[in-house]
Amino acid sequence: MALGFSENSGGGSAINPIIKYDTRSGEFLRVDRSQGSDGVWVKSESELPFPLKLAVDFANIKVGWIGFVSGAPDFHMAPLDQPMPPRPDVKDAAGKPIHNQGFQVMVASKDLGLREFTSGAKTVTVPMDQLHSAYESQKADHEGKVPVVTISGAERYSVDTPQGQLTFKKPVWSITEWIDRPALFDGGGQPSPAAAETAPAMVAPPASITPSEAATGADLF
Repeated sequence: MALGFSENSGGGSAINPIIKYDTRSGEFLRVDRSQGSDGVWVKSESELPFPLKLAVDFANIKVGWIGFVSGAPDFHMAPLDQPMPPRPDVKDAAGKPIHNQGFQVMVASKDLGLREFTSGAKTVTVPMDQLHSAYESQKADHEGKVPVVTISGAERYSVDTPQGQLTFKKPVWSITEWIDRPALFDGGGQPSPAAAETAPAMVAPPASITPSEAATGADLF
């Protein structure tokens, strides 16, 4: 498989604003955090309407293991051209490993700015593997460019499990165009490293990239 996932089978996540996918509802959500005058950080989520267009930095995608340890996300990731990190030896109360194979990739648009998209759910990793294969087959004809992925919606499907039949939704997406590499994929318009270090651990600051800062890449649509 293109992303190196196996059926049996580091580095931590940077502090970045994120989008996430809900495998039950089939919704993509932007997640923003803001700090009030009382110093308390508040998270807000809002649904992103379809069709959703995102520039995807497949050239720097990472794969590895994703789990939640003591309620906090735990990432063990590596670039695709390096060996996948070993699966952490952490198990739940039933003795089942809590880390699943997953990916971590940066995406961007004018409205969202630069965001991280990460998932360890097979409902997402399998379609992402297929999407990455399409990228690999097309990239030679688009040197120096990045793909724009259009997400048209979500597709319902059911899985038989020991607990009975469960229903999920998987994203429906495809590469629809290629654009010049946006500057913000390489740090343009992003907070300085010093500013990022002051943010609370595992807390993503709100995106603050203006259209002018995110220039190039066909102005990100």
